[in-house]
Amino acid sequence: MSRHLFLACVSGILLAVTAGAYAQGNAPMTVDIAALAPDLEPEFTIWRTGQGAPAQWAIVADATAAGGRAIAQTSTDKTDYRFPLAIYKPYSGKNLEASVRFKPVSGSVDQAGGIALRLQIPEDYYVVRANALEDNVRFYRVVKGKREQLAGANSKVATNTWHTLTLKAEGDRFTVSYDGNELYTARDATFAEAGKVALWTKADSVTYFDKITINPRD
Repeated sequence: MSRHLFLACVSGILLAVTAGAYAQGNAPMTVDIAALAPDLEPEFTIWRTGQGAPAQWAIVADATAAGGRAIAQTSTDKTDYRFPLAIYKPYSGKNLEASVRFKPVSGSVDQAGGIALRLQIPEDYYVVRANALEDNVRFYRVVKGKREQLAGANSKVATNTWHTLTLKAEGDRFTVSYDGNELYTARDATFAEAGKVALWTKADSVTYFDKITINPRD
């Protein structure tokens, strides 16, 4: 049993590492979306920050996705301060690099996709997100459900196109990369403990994710 899995079990968190994820020690792990069950269990917990309707995540067919399948947030609830989360259960970490490949599909309020780190509860975490309606990539901390921007940069985010978003956490230093290019770094010490990794969207964003890679650095 890996150190991360053992600690999570001791804390009473039920974890399941299946063919969809490969984790041992500090080795990189990749979530195989094509291998996941339609209801995303047991790998993910579905939640949301803010107000509005519950998040709706599912596995969908997509010929352009790796393996022909993707995780999709499909709810079109237009509540502005609404942030659906798909929390990856088999891993907790503090220092890591997490990367997602995502595709903004639709949304009139937002077309956003992101990845959250050091998530303790659905109201406390860091998140980097890219928005196709605004053409920018921003890094936030979410404290007690309140989102506060820490850094950002303008960059083209095309709808119905796959993009890669990466967030590296090293102590209080965070580095954001987009489509293979480093955009900026930021420092913040609000959340100093290990936490979960989660997929993230906003409002009525219908967003697909087809690859999640986690590289532990603890």
